[in-house]
Amino acid sequence: MAESSESGAVVRVQNVTKEYELGGTVTALDDVTLELPESSYTAVMGPSGSGKSTLLNLIGALDTPTSGNVTVDSRNISTLSESERAQLRGTQLGFIFQTFNLMTRLTALENATLPLVFAEWDRTQRQTRAQDLLEGVGLGDRIHHLPRELSGGQRQRVAIARALATDPTLILADEPTGNVDTETGNEIMELLAETNKRGNTILLVTHERRIAERADRIIHMTDGTITRVEETEATA
Repeated sequence: MAESSESGAVVRVQNVTKEYELGGTVTALDDVTLELPESSYTAVMGPSGSGKSTLLNLIGALDTPTSGNVTVDSRNISTLSESERAQLRGTQLGFIFQTFNLMTRLTALENATLPLVFAEWDRTQRQTRAQDLLEGVGLGDRIHHLPRELSGGQRQRVAIARALATDPTLILADEPTGNVDTETGNEIMELLAETNKRGNTILLVTHERRIAERADRIIHMTDGTITRVEETEATA
């Protein structure tokens, strides 16, 4: 994994405000400051419209702040070109979405290799890497199946394997258990916990308290601001 900043923070969000013009100015984030230490596991909770998805998008280099700075792996998002942000997303960030976001015409193996294609890995190396990851998430016998031939939980496992392909510094998970049953959700969370133990920093957005409690700390958001930071029993 790439080295984090000298302060030991993989992510630094400093006095960030994000506004949108939607028939008037809407403030999605209001002067937010936050750090994600290296190898930390952080959950963000809050009602719809609280700003948690906006925060995830800014940290994920999918958007830029109206004011303030977002630094990921020592790189200021606001100063990067679109191609540089794409490179950052492809090499240092791994994304896990509620809706899986798999390519429907590609097999599990082909989906898991996509980040490695963009990272210009050799074909044999990327297939070996993707197969190892799929076996690691319990899909060794499903690598040649299309998404429609997989259950929701299996699709999310493919998404996790894809997110881990480049061994990213930071994994961003947006409601990763939202479209699976409780038992499968628990299995997904176990996979994320194992990933964190291997050193990957994780930022998880969720509506569910039981999911958030798997993290080391919970950041509570309301109306675009951080209202409380809570340490969990997982920290002990």
